[in-house]
This record gives sequence, structure tokens and C-alpha cells, in this order.
Amino acid sequence: MNYIEFEQNRPMDLILLGRVAIDFNPAYNDQVKEEFKPLKKVHMFEKYVGGSPANIAVGVTRHGLKAGFIGKVSDDQFGEFVVDYFNEQGIDTSHISVCTGGEKLGLTFTEMLSSSESHILMYRNRIADLQLHVDDIDEQYIRNAKAVLISGTALAESPSREAALKTVMLARKNRTKIIFDIDYREYNWKNKDEISIYYSAVAREADIIMGSREEFDLTERLICPGMTDEESSVYWQSCNARIVVIKHGMKGSTAYTADGEKFSIKPFPVEARKGFGGGDGYGSGFLYGLYQGWDIIDCLEFGSAEASMMVRSNNCSDSLPGTEEVLEFIKKEKEQFGEMIARA
Repeated sequence: MNYIEFEQNRPMDLILLGRVAIDFNPAYNDQVKEEFKPLKKVHMFEKYVGGSPANIAVGVTRHGLKAGFIGKVSDDQFGEFVVDYFNEQGIDTSHISVCTGGEKLGLTFTEMLSSSESHILMYRNRIADLQLHVDDIDEQYIRNAKAVLISGTALAESPSREAALKTVMLARKNRTKIIFDIDYREYNWKNKDEISIYYSAVAREADIIMGSREEFDLTERLICPGMTDEESSVYWQSCNARIVVIKHGMKGSTAYTADGEKFSIKPFPVEARKGFGGGDGYGSGFLYGLYQGWDIIDCLEFGSAEASMMVRSNNCSDSLPGTEEVLEFIKKEKEQFGEMIARA
């Protein structure tokens, strides 16, 4: 069953808008192995492109989809590093522009204390990605895409929030599907009312909404606080949503479809290196399955497998797998733990 209909004659599969950053992760390779320890005791780091929408752009491209990115980067070598990396991956960078006011890309330092505890330290003052302007949004570019993905962090400040809202309006006008990855980060937000105002504005227009229970609670705070997962799905599907995905971390996730069905999945068991990055793999894999017209449970299984692969890796972009790698991972997990290991 096709749960969502994409405009198949469009050249671009997915355009992503929002945060791109530089990740510095404790080095863990053949030459240097920084074991689990506090960040203050780490001496060697590895540098990667980061930021949830940037990682999803890489992930879906590894699965053969054609992705583009709308964003701002710093006018320095870090900005060049991001654009060069995207170009190497095959991501369209024609709508990434350089900041002119001296703003810098966000820097993210990751702390890995154990397989079950990790933290993120972000530097996001005068940040480049939030300088995206309404003038940077090209209607023809939106019209050429099957879908756009809006990351919630793009709504944290002006002028980026207006650029994101313009993208949503143009997507709705041109029958381009809207995917809202709530992607909450506390940095740059002023208060919780502001979060609910802007998150709910995008969620009302979205065809697909993905987020954790906490992120849905923030979105719904001024609408109807304390909703259950089922109540959330009914509410957003009464707006425009065809698919609502609500995640509960290690307890698994559930997709609610507009026909009243729900499908649940659990994480595949792995030995984790970090507690983040799984959501980016999940989004990449789940969306890839949707584009292939798979049943929702198969999309969830593929996304859950990719999420598990990402939490066992030391980074969130370079380690994103190709399609065959994910299928092989699923095959091996099922051989070891049983055919229904991830089915809730």
C-alpha cells in the first residue's frame, strides 16, 4: 500500500533544510583509541560533518536517492569542508550559501562515558545555519523536489525560522511533500512557548512527522498538553499528516498511518559506542523505504536497523551505511536473535 504519493516526475527526491555543523568525536581508529572517559580527559578528536538534516542528506544519498540541501555555511575552511564533503557524497549544494557577517558553523564535541551514557557539548553563538534568509528560498527548487525535510532547529531564531516557514508554504503550494523532523535541541530557543508556536506551525502542514515523545510534548504544549501517542497521531492526522512516527528510545517506535493502523518496531541489539546518531540513521532508512513503496513495518525495520548500526559507530556521517550493508546487518541479526527480533 502506498501511504504517501510522491510526484514521481520530479528530478530531486528530497531537499533538506536546517542545521549543518562540525562534529569533533573522541578518536577511535587503528592508530588512536580514546576509550570511554569524560570529555575533559580526551586528547585526540576526529572531525566530521554533523547536524541531523546534514546526516540524513548523506544517509538517503548512500541509498541512491537524489538529495539537495538548503543552508548557510561559514566563510572559512570549515564551510569549505562541508560543501566539499556534500559534493563528494553527490548531494546538490547549489542552494548552500556563505555567511557574510562572520557567523561560524556550530561546533559539536561529543562525550562518550560508556555504551549507555554520552553527552553533547555544542557551541552555537552567532551561528551560521540560523542565518538562512527568505531570499535564499527558491520556489523553482522546491517545485523540482518530491519532498522537503524541515529540521526543527531551523525554527529556533530569525531569519532562519521565516525561511523555513516560506519553504513549507511553497512546498504546500507546489504539491511537494513536507517532512517535519522535530529534532529538538535546547540551544538558541528562548522559551517553551516559542518552541510550541513554531513547531506546531510546521507540524500542521507536514505530511510526515517524526520525533520522540518529548519532542511531540514540546510541539503540543500550547495545543493539548499530555496527549498519548494515539491522541497525538489522531490530532496531527486531522491536519495534514499521513504518517506520524513517535520514538521512545530503547523501547522502540511506532508509526501511525492515516488509515488508522499502527506499526511498532524495537531496536536491534548492538554494543553501542554512543547514544546519539541513531535518529539520523533511522530517518535515512525509514524515508528510503517509503520512497521504495515498502510496507510501513518494513520501512521501520530498515530504519531501526540503520539506527542500531549508527549507535555502534564512532561518528554520524561517514559511517552511514549503504542499502546492502543494512540488509546484510538485518540478515545477520535475525540469524543470531531470531526472525522477529525487532518486531514489537
